[in-house]
Amino acid sequence: MTKRHVRLPEAAQADLDALVDEVDARLAGDEDDYEVVRDVLVDLNGDRDRYERWQRGDSVTSAERARFRSYDPRDATLESEYYADVDADAFERSKPLQWLWRQFDNTPVADNVDVALAFREMLAGHLFAEAGENLRLFRGITMTYGHNVTLGDNVVVHDDVHLDDRGQLSVGDRVSIADSTHVYTHSHDVVDQTAVTNYRTVVEDDARLGYDSVVQAGARVGENAMVGSRALVTADVPAHHVAVGTPAKSVRVKPGWNSVAADVEDGNVDRREERALDSTAHADESERFDEFERDLRPPDA
Repeated sequence: MTKRHVRLPEAAQADLDALVDEVDARLAGDEDDYEVVRDVLVDLNGDRDRYERWQRGDSVTSAERARFRSYDPRDATLESEYYADVDADAFERSKPLQWLWRQFDNTPVADNVDVALAFREMLAGHLFAEAGENLRLFRGITMTYGHNVTLGDNVVVHDDVHLDDRGQLSVGDRVSIADSTHVYTHSHDVVDQTAVTNYRTVVEDDARLGYDSVVQAGARVGENAMVGSRALVTADVPAHHVAVGTPAKSVRVKPGWNSVAADVEDGNVDRREERALDSTAHADESERFDEFERDLRPPDA
């Protein structure tokens, strides 16, 4: 079933377009992104008057102070900035944009599909390593950093998808990623879960990832391939194949594509190690800590 065109009233469309254009221009200009994000969130949440009175020294409740502080990305932390391998310089640039992405979804405007899609597409152009044209990015999408994500043209990412880019994530043109899907670019050691390996994970042109599916770090979903709902992709899915199950296995070739597709028995090859990246801990030794504080030495080592 194809979509149909829906148009807002002309005046509403003009006002919503103005919001997207204004934020786009400010992020592209010489202003500090942290200050831009703070200002946009204050206004989107209708707190301008109260916020400015607080800035002038008016008394506010502790809950109000916490809310006002949360508008400024400098006064917030994200899980990913605790990682020892975070590139601090790159994250310094992407953090305010990621904060705006997440906090925008908590505003009433984010339920207005027309403006929300335009806003996220605009923001993706500033946040991601590469962002194509005609993106449809729905509510609740999260990412690790943002600056290691590449999206092609005409990509659709539905609600509550996680795009992990602790490594590198490459998504081709016309890819569809269904609700609650997780695509990973890092994995943890079986014995020492604090030991992380980053990978390049690839989803090629025209691929489809079904609802609640998981693509593990370093896997490749081939061109025009389809991953079934709740499948766990641990090996490469060949072009034009359909893969289902846990772990996902190629079960057939899409009808009409046999002449250009590999045989089913030639699929399911695990090539993840070929896409492993050099992992570097950027944090100083004095800044690192083990949150588990366990003795992980195996007795048989």
